[in-house]
Amino acid sequence: MLQPRLVIEVINILNKNNIEYMLTGSFVSSFQGEPRLTHDIDLIIKINQNEENKIINAFSKDIFYFDEDNIIQAIKDKTKFNIIALDGSGKIDFWLLTDSEFDKSRFSRKIKEKFYGKEVFISTPEDTIIEKLYWSKLSGSSQKQFTDALRVFEIQQDILDIKYIKYWIEKLNLTDIFMRLINEIKNI
Repeated sequence: MLQPRLVIEVINILNKNNIEYMLTGSFVSSFQGEPRLTHDIDLIIKINQNEENKIINAFSKDIFYFDEDNIIQAIKDKTKFNIIALDGSGKIDFWLLTDSEFDKSRFSRKIKEKFYGKEVFISTPEDTIIEKLYWSKLSGSSQKQFTDALRVFEIQQDILDIKYIKYWIEKLNLTDIFMRLINEIKNI
């Protein structure tokens, strides 16, 4: 199975099991900005602590590898777990929706886009930019994360809600890295 088919397969499983999701990360920034090779597929899911079996039973162990204890712990701690396609087509990182104000905001703003003929929920370009800048800062100025944010900004700038971006940039203390992005845009 190829990575795009894996994404559709996983989303079909989530939909079938009524698990709310949002595709995010480098997979989405490649879709909204400049395509680049990424090995992981990042999904934010909304699932409660008493619903562990909902996700565990959704994925066949004949097709996917996962550790049930890791899933249970990740749901409890609202962190992440992963599921790996046994055919080698990829790894899916499932990030649990947290109670943070930004997580709630971006999840509530998710949009539907066509992806290989299937409508999927993805993060908005604004939230992709903010999240990429956040991860760049968190990882000690990761150029890859920064460039992802820059490319999404460049391509989507005519439709971006700049007021929304600036609100979260300030709230998440990302002003320095955002100003670097703006300066690079001006120099292009």
